[in-house]
Amino acid sequence: MLTTTTTRVLEPGDLEAALEVLGRDPVANAFVASRVNVAGLDPWRLGGEMWGWYAGGRLTSLCYAGANLVPICAVPEAIRAFAERARRTGRRCSSIVGPAGPTAELWSLLEPSWGPAREVRARQPLMVTRSLPADIAPDPHVRRVRRDEIDVIMPACVAMFTEEVGVSPLAGDGGLLYQARVAELVTTGRSFARIEDGRVVFKAEIGAVTRHACQIQGVWVAPEHRGRGLSETGMSAVLHYALRDVAPVVSLYVNDYNTPARAAYHRVGFTEVGAFMSVLF
Repeated sequence: MLTTTTTRVLEPGDLEAALEVLGRDPVANAFVASRVNVAGLDPWRLGGEMWGWYAGGRLTSLCYAGANLVPICAVPEAIRAFAERARRTGRRCSSIVGPAGPTAELWSLLEPSWGPAREVRARQPLMVTRSLPADIAPDPHVRRVRRDEIDVIMPACVAMFTEEVGVSPLAGDGGLLYQARVAELVTTGRSFARIEDGRVVFKAEIGAVTRHACQIQGVWVAPEHRGRGLSETGMSAVLHYALRDVAPVVSLYVNDYNTPARAAYHRVGFTEVGAFMSVLF
């Protein structure tokens, strides 16, 4: 039994305690919880380490350290401990992302050694809905992407990622990891699109799934089709799938400066319940 405050890399035997922490905020923690539910705490399967902060022998805070650095239910003492461990190991992630307050504190401690960042998005509203929109009919042409359409959806995914993040997902390894992720979403039935004449008009994915909540990501409308309300009818269609087949709560987070997207999400019933922050390298 640990009796003092300490931080360490969690092991598979710590799974129950880690899930208890993740369950304290099932919406905000959906991304990491979905990975842990599938992979457990084995670093190779999880795609990174899970750091745990103990106070009085009890696990109280987590930090996922993989392609992203993600503080979870992190109290100030835990954030300082996670920052010290991150400084010692050096930066291995492409971003820091999580609830705005803890993420800002973590970045303030890491910036002197890890900075400068390529971009800091200090406030990204976290939005949720538990019901279907009453006055926006779902687009009947939005459907699950078939396995034989991966080559059709891939250019739209690359365009969305590049537009959103500012770099191409095909850089570095030639896009192998990104293509594998897109293929995974398609084969698990979590990729949705409206496709006309072999081209994607609208798309979105359900990127994280737990029994409590799921998270929509990658919402994109082809530039030549924007301004026609397709994001609203398309999101209405995705919500029908998500709330019927996946989880009772649907969430997403959006850049605060993306006024049209925020307005569209409000119109289909999303409400803001908090904020995330992203630090991009």
